[in-house]
Amino acid sequence: MSELQTPKSKRQEEEDEEANNAGCREEQEQALVALVEHRSAEIDRLKHHISNYQTKLIEAQRSLRDSKAKLSNLRGHDDVDDESTRNVTPSRKDSYPSPSPSKILKPSVPTSSISKSKTNAVAVKQKPEASSRDSISNSKTKTVPVKQTSSRDSPNLRASRDRDRGTKRKFEQKEHKEVIRFIARNSSPTTIKCHSSNQISSQHKRKLRSLILCPVNEQLFATSSLDGMVSLWQLQPGRLAASLLSTTDCLSQKQRRWGEDMAWHPSGHTLFSVYTADDGDSQISILNLNKTRGVTFLENKPHVKGIINNIKFMPWENTCFVTGGSDHAVVLWNESDEENKWTSKTLHRNLHSAAVMGVDGMRNKNVVLSVGADKRIYGFDVQVGRADYKHQIEYKCMSVLSNPCDFNLFMVQSGEPEKQLRLFDIRLRRTELHSFGWKQDSSESQSALINQSWSPDGLHITSGSADPVIHVFDIRYNARKPTQSIKAHQKRVFKAEWHYSQLLLISISSDLNIGLHKIS
Repeated sequence: MSELQTPKSKRQEEEDEEANNAGCREEQEQALVALVEHRSAEIDRLKHHISNYQTKLIEAQRSLRDSKAKLSNLRGHDDVDDESTRNVTPSRKDSYPSPSPSKILKPSVPTSSISKSKTNAVAVKQKPEASSRDSISNSKTKTVPVKQTSSRDSPNLRASRDRDRGTKRKFEQKEHKEVIRFIARNSSPTTIKCHSSNQISSQHKRKLRSLILCPVNEQLFATSSLDGMVSLWQLQPGRLAASLLSTTDCLSQKQRRWGEDMAWHPSGHTLFSVYTADDGDSQISILNLNKTRGVTFLENKPHVKGIINNIKFMPWENTCFVTGGSDHAVVLWNESDEENKWTSKTLHRNLHSAAVMGVDGMRNKNVVLSVGADKRIYGFDVQVGRADYKHQIEYKCMSVLSNPCDFNLFMVQSGEPEKQLRLFDIRLRRTELHSFGWKQDSSESQSALINQSWSPDGLHITSGSADPVIHVFDIRYNARKPTQSIKAHQKRVFKAEWHYSQLLLISISSDLNIGLHKIS
């Protein structure tokens, strides 16, 4: 009978069962915790991949459009011109059909209709691109905390909401439109009408330095000033007003200097600022408008001394920008395929014998324009590696702007009184097409802080002035004086920017105000 076991009591069996159940629950809990962690990590990884592919998709779509436009240009413009002229009623004053912004951009529609009728976008010739979630960072970057303020909502949420609500401007390669043949052909100018103006406080503590429009959201623009702050603004639909969305401290890391110039990345998610090359300070900063709005500084420092005067993104297939500095150098910065990677390459440092004051890119080929205080103008072919265009004028050059419609036309601002603005054809060596300017009442000196802007149709130029007015020029007018001068501010005007899709001029002044001017 010793082999027989004493049967367990009912209570002992229940205790054993509870112990077994507790062990099973503990094992199940550990397994579920591990599974949750695994799946969370998997979701984060997939989100990261989706963001990367969204950015690559946008770049691929833009590259495809650029290639198609180049193919169209290569086949000749006759067919394009014939097609466009059939659909446009010629002006009574001349036969040139001025391109309307509505042909370039999708008309503004209410937010609800945008969200409800995405399928209707097929009716437009080109679909607006989706916004990328990735922001452009930099090579070997350092991220520093920033001081910022926001009105009402947090800046990150407001910027994200604004991107969804605002009408998206399409990344498209514009067609070449002949403008050069109309320069100085008319004896009477075509004026614009300024119906109303409104001035709002910039809320900057020191003089404003830059004004730029967002390339993908027609409601947004940004300003910077000598206080080192970069402010993001939103135009109010149906009103001549703008709301301040956020203000971010973008002073450089070492010397705590303000940005000398500013440019918007073509994706619309980041703002780039340039500083100085002295004392090993940061030369480029990137303000991310998507995430935590941290300011990132590139560690690449190709400029060797002095102020970096200008930054411009090139209108090419590959995303890149160019900087020009007081060290006589012109530097090309390329966005790498690797995330958070930018590479810099000095295009030339010995062509200019003085500070490079302005840079820009030609649309029809990879040529970087640069102008300097040495009175020289260069067109540097990036692919060939040499300057194919060379010219020198009698006065120092302060800025350069390529025409948005005619890919061979560009404007140079010089220091010569009453002949500040000069037009050139990249195909013609040492030939000035036309020059015009203004007489200053308050000062005889010409400031490099005064900037110009082309109208979307490429036929008008606005310019700031040492006086409190905006000068407007019609390049078809054969006189050398302004077509009109608009009283805009109380002190000198730094810049008046044409809006690319609205009948609006936006100006900044040393009176610390932003001017909004409704035109027709």
